[in-house]
Parts: sequence; structure tokens; C-alpha cells
Amino acid sequence: SKSIAASLRALNSVSRMTADPPWTIGRLLTWTAEYLRDKNSDSPRLDAEVLLAHARGCQRIDLYTVYDQAADEQLRTQFRDLVTRRAAGTPVAYLVGHREFFSLSFQVSPDVLIPRPETESLVVRALDLAKAMPAPIRIADVGTGSGVLAVCCAKRLPTCSVTAIDLSPAAVEIARQNAAKHKVAEQIELVCSDLFAECPDVAEFDLILSNPPYVATSEMAQLAAGVRDHEPQLALDGGEQGTAVIERLIPQAIARLKPNGWLLMEVSPNNASRVEQLLADSNELAVCETINDLAGLPRVAQAQRKGG
Repeated sequence: SKSIAASLRALNSVSRMTADPPWTIGRLLTWTAEYLRDKNSDSPRLDAEVLLAHARGCQRIDLYTVYDQAADEQLRTQFRDLVTRRAAGTPVAYLVGHREFFSLSFQVSPDVLIPRPETESLVVRALDLAKAMPAPIRIADVGTGSGVLAVCCAKRLPTCSVTAIDLSPAAVEIARQNAAKHKVAEQIELVCSDLFAECPDVAEFDLILSNPPYVATSEMAQLAAGVRDHEPQLALDGGEQGTAVIERLIPQAIARLKPNGWLLMEVSPNNASRVEQLLADSNELAVCETINDLAGLPRVAQAQRKGG
């Protein structure tokens, strides 16, 4: 009869549902990594792990201690929302609100650039130079963003003081929170300013560091969608040749560097030679070879103010 046939279909349906494997932590990771790979994520497995750890409120490593544990509906719903937004292009760091840099965790938001490994080359060079300088060392971080340069220098150089500058009030606030988080707030003065406009015109810095906007306007459209569509354009677009901000920064930095002080700037491999020429055009600077990042690309332009 029709009722018996309907009952059999219902029974078969239930059987198939119960036969499906449960949504364990491990199964969620495997499925999500494959899904994000299809959505052109550069690091699908890592993305899946970071997002699931965030949803669970645990460390990534802890996922592997509960690999066979079932994920409840609340966790799956929260995780599904994060994965959907990631698949649509939102960077993982903005979804979880933090990013690791130089072995420290930094708060980030769409108001600041996401810290990148290549910028660590700038920190390493700054710390190397600082070793040869008498304490106390005065450092300026121009375009501080989330404050990674200022905080890392303050953590590694307990006797230094840092003036961290950014045009964006929202970025200054995030840098303030990161300085407090890493217990270096007393070493860092935060200034909302267009380059050095709000700072005294006094030669007082031993080191001036900057990760300025250096992407040429014509290259902006070629950036990865996650960068182009989500990170702040103000911190990316360096004008027609990618050096508009750098051209303004160099003379302002010279005026504020002590004799023998150093200017270090992260640059694009596409305009590194132009930046070297801009530095060389000043008679007050001795230009050194641009330092390559871990990928072997020219990344840290450097010049020393000639001694008085």
C-alpha cells in the first residue's frame, strides 16, 4: 500500500542520515580545507585551522587533541559563518582579529594593514643597528599601523623610546591597544599625524623606521582580492610610481635624524632602485645596499645621515 511505501522511504532516509559520519573536528578541517582550496585560498588548511580554533576559543595545536571529538551545532554554525566570509575574500586575520608577527600576537582590524613576514626584515635590521648605539635609543615609527615595528623594538630594546606616528586615528588606537597588550606602552608615544607634521623639527632620532604606502596606483588592481578589497587603501597606494609618500618622508626624516642616525624603509621590489636614487639625491645621506627579504627580493631601503 501507499502508506507502507511511504514508511519504507522514510526509513531509508533515516538510515542514510545515521550512516553519514559525524561532524568531528577532523572531518570539519578536512572538508573546509578542500572547500577553501576550491575558492582559491593560498593556504586552505591553515585557514581552516585558524578559523576553527577561533570558533572553539582554543589554540590551533589543541585541535589535534580533540580531532575525533564531535562538533556541536553551535560550533558548526559559528564556524560556517567564518568560512563563508573567508570564501568571499575576507582575510583570516580580520575574521579572528589578530595576526602573529615576530613571535608576538597583534590585534588587527580593517583599519590597519595585516602584518606580513617580509616586514620582519625591517625589524631585524633595526635591532642589529641598535646594538651598536649607546642607550637610550630614540626611534620613530612612521605609519605605525597596528604598531608592530614600535612594539617589537620596544620589547627587544627595553631602554629605547619610540614615537609611533600614523595619519589614521583608528590605527593609532589599535597601536595603543597593542602597546598595552605587550606591556610597552610606557616606552611608546603615539601621535596622530601626517608623517612628521605634528612632531618637532628637531634632530632627535637615532633610527627612523617606516613601512609606507608603496604600491603604484596602476598596480592596485593587480593585488590579491583579499588585499585590494579589504585592507586600507590609504596604507597601500603610493601614488603614480609608488613613491609619493616616500618622497615626502625622506626630507622630513633627514631633518629629524641625529648625525649618523639611520632611515630604514620597507619598499616594493618594483621601485627599490627608484627609492635608492631618491635617497642618493640627498647630499646629507649615505646610501647602503637595499636588504633582501626571505624571498630574496629587495625590501629594506637604508641610508645613514652623514655625521656632523
